[in-house]
Amino acid sequence: MAEKKGLSKPVKLKADLAELLKAKELPRTEITKKLWDYIKANKLQTTKVNGKPENAGKNIVIDAKLIKIINNTKVKTSSGKVVDFTKLKEGQTIDMMQIASVVSANIE
Repeated sequence: MAEKKGLSKPVKLKADLAELLKAKELPRTEITKKLWDYIKANKLQTTKVNGKPENAGKNIVIDAKLIKIINNTKVKTSSGKVVDFTKLKEGQTIDMMQIASVVSANIE
């Protein structure tokens, strides 16, 4: 059987993400899917950004479980931009497009 590569290759999860997803290793695609399942199940999509109306459903409210992995997120993107969520607090929001940065910061 061929070795899995790229996005389908399992990666090791850091402790907080592993606890949330109840797995020690998963492919990136499965990590993202499970995070979205959690977000939808807990109705964390919102039409507001920190209390102000904006981008219906494209924002995620950070809850008590997500804050642990969100606060681990300080990464430099391929374009050189730094994504730093280390000071965000429960109840604040992030854009759904930033989930990839959160995943990158929480795998080994």
